Amino acid sequence: MKVWLRSIALATVLMLLGCGPHPRNAPVTGYLLTQYRLGPGDQVRLRLYDQPQLSDVYIVDASGRISVPLVGSVKVSHRTTQQVERIIVDRLRSKDILKEPRLSMEVVVYRPFYILGEVKNPGQYPFVAGMVIEKAVAVAGGYSIYASKRRIRITREEHNGPVTFGASMLEPVFPGDSIYVGERIF
Repeated sequence: MKVWLRSIALATVLMLLGCGPHPRNAPVTGYLLTQYRLGPGDQVRLRLYDQPQLSDVYIVDASGRISVPLVGSVKVSHRTTQQVERIIVDRLRSKDILKEPRLSMEVVVYRPFYILGEVKNPGQYPFVAGMVIEKAVAVAGGYSIYASKRRIRITREEHNGPVTFGASMLEPVFPGDSIYVGERIF
């Protein structure tokens, strides 16, 4: 009897451990924003200590690059801020510009998200951390009279290209997402 109860308890614990939120469904705050991958439209601030002439805000261009004085063009798209910091520091060292560069990078403005379909004001809107579909629809003026709250899709840029999936009202919105609210079937 005890072995049977232990087996059930162990199976329950293992099952619950595997039921954590899927990264796609986790809120866009904290950890996920530190692992955020840059893309066109993001604005980043570089701070190079003791070198104020290189410290500035840079906009990621359509090709996914920023142009930093003395460093040149740096591909930042699909990379975290920490990865870009290492690339810039390595370039500054390799060009013998600075021996021990100390650099920090942060996202100042995230790229916008887009909402289309059956909302009152479809278009492009600024991303705000912690936003979910329900709030995105509110920002777009609410649903049109023909909207279906059950026919919502998101297209999100992933590492292997864009992915489209059905979404609920509590699905987190990420920078660059395209949200489509479908029409009701009468």
